[in-house]
Amino acid sequence: MGKHIGILTSGGDCPGLNAAIRGVARAGISAFDMRFIGFKNGFRGLAQDRTVKLEGEMLSGILTDGGTILGTSRDKPHKISVGGKTKNMTDAIIDNYERHHLDALVCLGGGGTQKNALRLKEAGLKVVTLPKTIDKDVGKTDITFGFDTALGIATEAIDRIHSTATSHSRVLVVEIMGHRAGWLALESGLAGGADVVLIPEIPYQTELVAEAIRERSKAGKHFSIVAVAEGAMTVSQAETIDGLLAQKVAADTKEEKAAVSAELSAFHEEHVTHTRKLTADIEAITGCETRLTILGHVQRGGTPSPFDRVLSTRLGTACAEFLADGGEGSMMAVCGNKIVPVPLEEVAGVKNLVDPACDTVRSAKLVGMCFGD
Repeated sequence: MGKHIGILTSGGDCPGLNAAIRGVARAGISAFDMRFIGFKNGFRGLAQDRTVKLEGEMLSGILTDGGTILGTSRDKPHKISVGGKTKNMTDAIIDNYERHHLDALVCLGGGGTQKNALRLKEAGLKVVTLPKTIDKDVGKTDITFGFDTALGIATEAIDRIHSTATSHSRVLVVEIMGHRAGWLALESGLAGGADVVLIPEIPYQTELVAEAIRERSKAGKHFSIVAVAEGAMTVSQAETIDGLLAQKVAADTKEEKAAVSAELSAFHEEHVTHTRKLTADIEAITGCETRLTILGHVQRGGTPSPFDRVLSTRLGTACAEFLADGGEGSMMAVCGNKIVPVPLEEVAGVKNLVDPACDTVRSAKLVGMCFGD
């Protein structure tokens, strides 16, 4: 009798999740005589024992579907809201893992999922993860599934916005997803021919952004496209957040840490609208009519790209092989042209951020793109 494997999807939805589920389960069933059970809505479903068998028709026709057939949530094993109270549900998760006689649990998710999977590994469960996120910010892997699809959507949006910008001689600001990592804004901006790209890793000065737009106007180019990652910050904002984070680390008491955490929360709540302020500031400084477009969740919905379908399938089938060989406690990562397991201890908490000195940033600057620095 083959192994019994559990699967769940956690965190935000992402193109390619269904393709990855299909890849793991189909390879496991046909090649290794495995049995699969899915847990609905992430770690919450695992804690509440909400299950579905993954076989036959359940796996048919999902390769091209966006979202996840299992549903998802951002719950953490040690912090799940039950009856209005936050509880540590790790013991319940262990009980359900053992009740279903699981040999391993496969978790599909981003950076938070890697941390939670490590916690379950440390609690004694055999866990394997697959890296998904449109932000491409999971460490120790060259790429994450979902990124290519989102990149295509964001690039197409910038392409379309060009026609409006040129027709009305406007400055168009486009807000693109990416809280801490600027990969999506950087690459879609480069692919879509944006004139300014602002990312979290390179704090910007609004005056320098405005100056780049004024220079374009002087050169007879009466429109500009500004691609902004939602996590981008001005130099002063970056200094503020760095100072608060340093205070939190240095805080000696719970009260001090709570006070700094409250300031951080207030900062982030205010920062949510930063692209609106940026848009108004650009118009005020340059005198150019400026409009804002926020792409939002459209970037992570819909049919996965062919690249993401192939990548998700490769990661899923490699996961099945790894499980069949007795592997566990690792994330299946893309390293060059190969899929390799990386221990969760090396992945959890590690971010893949844009290096301001990387070739992609250098290429963007060489073709005249402004980063506001």
